[in-house]
Amino acid sequence: MLAQQLVNGVLLGATYALFALGFTLMFGVLGVINLAYGFYFSAGAFVALFLCHDLGMSIWLALPFAAAAAGAIATVLDWLLLARLRARKAPELASLMVTLGGVLALYSAATAILGPDVRRLPPGVVSGAVIHFASVRVTTPQLLIVAAAAVLVAALFWLLHATRLGLAIRALAESPDAAGLCGIATGRTAATVSFISGCLAGAGGVLIGLNFNAIDTYMGEEMMLRGFVVVIVGGLGDIRGAVIAGVALGVIEVLTAGYFSSGMKEVVAFAILVLVLWTRPAGLFGRPRVRRA
Repeated sequence: MLAQQLVNGVLLGATYALFALGFTLMFGVLGVINLAYGFYFSAGAFVALFLCHDLGMSIWLALPFAAAAAGAIATVLDWLLLARLRARKAPELASLMVTLGGVLALYSAATAILGPDVRRLPPGVVSGAVIHFASVRVTTPQLLIVAAAAVLVAALFWLLHATRLGLAIRALAESPDAAGLCGIATGRTAATVSFISGCLAGAGGVLIGLNFNAIDTYMGEEMMLRGFVVVIVGGLGDIRGAVIAGVALGVIEVLTAGYFSSGMKEVVAFAILVLVLWTRPAGLFGRPRVRRA
């Protein structure tokens, strides 16, 4: 039983890590906690649902289209809500409040158009076969989430550390003013970061909707609570920390639910959050930001 619980915890943790990837990238580079991120997650899932259910498209084709659509939405909303604030060097609280208002409006509009009901992907869109490894069982969608999380993490590290775009993104994260003086188009780079983060959120929404076969307007908002814990515990802006914290949180929640009570897993998750903030306010892998006068 313990082996199955550990595997279930890793699979759940991969789900959290997948959600947190774009969230932590957005904060690490743009310095904003974008509360609209959960909407990008839901939007990707609904685009995939439309492509598969209404157009009969394969999930393998729908996934990149849905990710790109979520990325486009993220780019447009960044331009509408945040670009002017960045240009005026507004404090972080201003961007937090703007995205809060924006996401409330977006969820209200989406609920009015799509309704609050849970939607299902067409039967057989992906194999639901159960794979056995000795006494451990996993499903195909669960393996898909783990594989996708591994591929996206590797691709993100490659992009950031082995490409000119990654160099520009890291320069923007260090100092937007210095990056601009070095000839980097900071506005375009920021838009690119928003697009990548939106793509990651959209892909996560599709895969998690596929795993649970449940897509609804507020599914991203439900994941935001766990996303906050993962990103803060791992270290705001640290991709490696988000992955490790996501997997660790998934294992801890599953073990708590399996051996104590399912109602205790939320208590344990947020107790961990409080303890980390008390002892390491920058997170387990984050670096404290130096404020200069």
